Parts: sequence; structure tokens; C-alpha cells
Amino acid sequence: MSVWQVAFLRAALFWLVATGALGVWVSFNPGMAALVRATHAHMGIIGFFLAMVMGVAFWMLPRPGGIRQKGFESVTFLLLQAGLVLRVVGEPWWRSGGGSLPYALFTASGIFLLLAMLTFAYAMSKRVVTMKVIHEKGLGRRRPVTQPGRPAPARAGADTSADTSAETTTGPAAGDEAATGPGNDPEKAKP
Repeated sequence: MSVWQVAFLRAALFWLVATGALGVWVSFNPGMAALVRATHAHMGIIGFFLAMVMGVAFWMLPRPGGIRQKGFESVTFLLLQAGLVLRVVGEPWWRSGGGSLPYALFTASGIFLLLAMLTFAYAMSKRVVTMKVIHEKGLGRRRPVTQPGRPAPARAGADTSADTSAETTTGPAAGDEAATGPGNDPEKAKP
């Protein structure tokens, strides 16, 4: 995992705890519920859920040809977190009767969050491709994955009809005396 992927997941956990804490605070101050209801929802949905989805997507979604997107990861993370902080500060202040500064913060938060979402969508569009595109552009694995004692898998479109090599295996096969003989009884090996 990259530094930015870890940052996404840690920030998501922070927003989860912050959302819960705000919920508890509101239960002791019910008169404030209308003031922070939308902010509370954004902290949970955007701060926790969306940050978790983005972090896991950057980590786990296929990277054709091994592409790295640290620039997209960092920009998306910073825009998302800046937008959330501006929202948490600006929205309750604006709703409580603040002037143009809290409204500007609230508006900027929406712009930052939208930019984070657009950056993320663009980065993911580079990863979400068909196998046909991967093969056409030569973006597949750099070396074939093999198991010990097994021949390398044939590449797509390769002619395997002339392959007459015998398949080799390592170790005794199931049912061989070496695997089940008197000296190799798995039941006797247990302490």
C-alpha cells in the first residue's frame, strides 16, 4: 500500500470516530441537531464511506501494466480532506446565521469535494479496461505466473498444439507410498 492509500484509510477511520462523537454530542444537545444534521451526514458518508471506498479502490483495483497513480491519489486525498474540513467548519457557522465568509467556506467545500470526485473518477477510468484493451496495448503482466514444477501458462493467442513436453510435478502425488507409507502417517505425526 502506498502512503496515500494508508492516509485514505486512516482518515476514513478518523471521520468514523468524529461522526460518532458528533452524534453523541447532539444527543446531549438536541437543540443543536438541526444545525449540524447535514454536516454529520457528510462526515459519515463522505468522510468515512467515500474515503474508505477511494482508498480501497486505489489499493485493490487492477492496475493494467502496473501503472502507479500516486499523483492522482495525493490530489484526490487532499481535495477530499480539505473539502470535508471546510464543510465541517463552514456549514454550521453559515446555518447559525454567519455572513459571507462561512458561506464562502461552505461553497468552497462543495467545489473541493466535486474536484476530488472528478479526479478519482478520471484515475479509475484509466484502470477500468477490458482484457481486450490490456492485450492490445500490451499492458498485461510483465512475466507469467508459474507454480514450481509446472510449465508457464500459454499466452493468449499462442499456438500450444506443438507442445509435447511432459508435465512435471514436485513431491509425491496423493496415494503414493512415499506420501502414505508407514513412516509418513499424518495421524502419527500429531503430538
